[in-house]
Amino acid sequence: MPFVPTDPLGIDELLSPEDLAVRDTVRGWAADRVLPHIAGWYESGELPGIRELARELGALGALGMSLEGYGCAGASAVQYGLACLELEAADSGIRSLVSVQGSLAMYAIWKYGSEEQKQRWLPGMAAGELIGCFGLTEPDVGSDPAAMRTYAKRDGTDWVLNGRKMWITNGSVAAVAVVWAQTDEGIRGFAVPTDSAGFSAPEIKHKWSLRASVTSELVMDDVRLPADAVLPGVTGLKGPLGCLSHARYGIVWGAMGAARASFEAALGYAKTREQFGRPIGGFQLTQAKLADMALELHKGILLAHHLGRRMDAGTLRPEQISFGKLNNVREAIDICRTARTILGANGISLEYPVMRHATNLESVLTYEGTVEMHQLVLGKALTGLDAFR
Repeated sequence: MPFVPTDPLGIDELLSPEDLAVRDTVRGWAADRVLPHIAGWYESGELPGIRELARELGALGALGMSLEGYGCAGASAVQYGLACLELEAADSGIRSLVSVQGSLAMYAIWKYGSEEQKQRWLPGMAAGELIGCFGLTEPDVGSDPAAMRTYAKRDGTDWVLNGRKMWITNGSVAAVAVVWAQTDEGIRGFAVPTDSAGFSAPEIKHKWSLRASVTSELVMDDVRLPADAVLPGVTGLKGPLGCLSHARYGIVWGAMGAARASFEAALGYAKTREQFGRPIGGFQLTQAKLADMALELHKGILLAHHLGRRMDAGTLRPEQISFGKLNNVREAIDICRTARTILGANGISLEYPVMRHATNLESVLTYEGTVEMHQLVLGKALTGLDAFR
């Protein structure tokens, strides 16, 4: 068979016709609905029409994609990963919209919620009619969620919730916020309707990363919730951490989408940009850069595929997700930076996607587990010694 530059390892041969159909459908949607507008959205620092985009993504089956029932698609982990890759090849903000909706907010309710909570929220969220967010990180608490200050106290049969959450994707447009809080019985999750008295979600402005994304603070001042707002299926940090594992898996794939878009931009540019009388792709230094970028890109996709098969088989461990997130985001940033050197001054222009992807990945690198946290997860797994404290 001939060598295929876009698939040098023949990874497509590992995919079923159904897998390829999912990938191509999401790629087509992103090409039609995101790519013509994303540079302008990024430059203006907004994501206009987010509710319409959410409904379209719901119609594609991309929201809560790997969950079963309640209007969810019930797709495989690999198919969900392929969708994340294609969405992030358009922009990390679009993939974040989908990840937070499906892998965090919906997954928390699906995994830990009551049947009544599932029926109330999940069908509308799967359709994109209702947007959700996930409140764990706080202004002074990031990598140590056990130190969170948000507190829920019983008052008769009700709960009264007070606290702040920070850097919350979808917060200002959400209908429901899954909020994690300290209680007298341990950390609990709450499905909080965002129209509750005392709840507000001011949008965070002046970002230089994930600019085409809604990012918010959640403010809860004596928010009174009925007893049935608490997620009954879990107590303790294993609840939010289980959700984060599901979301981090999508990042393993998504980061390779940003890397692919940057690599393809550099490859196309190298074939047409002439210096010293010939295309720069004909010079050894440029070819060395392209070869190294292709190596890391397709190794990363192969790693994501391997982890997806393990998730589908029920054998994927959290340490393996840390392995994938740490490697793929770090390598994706390096691919973007190398691509920018091939594009030269044009690499900083929004006419090309490279700088946009590079700045977005700076956020992806640290959210849902910083580099250091994933290194320590792997360090503990390798040595058996806990270095977190």
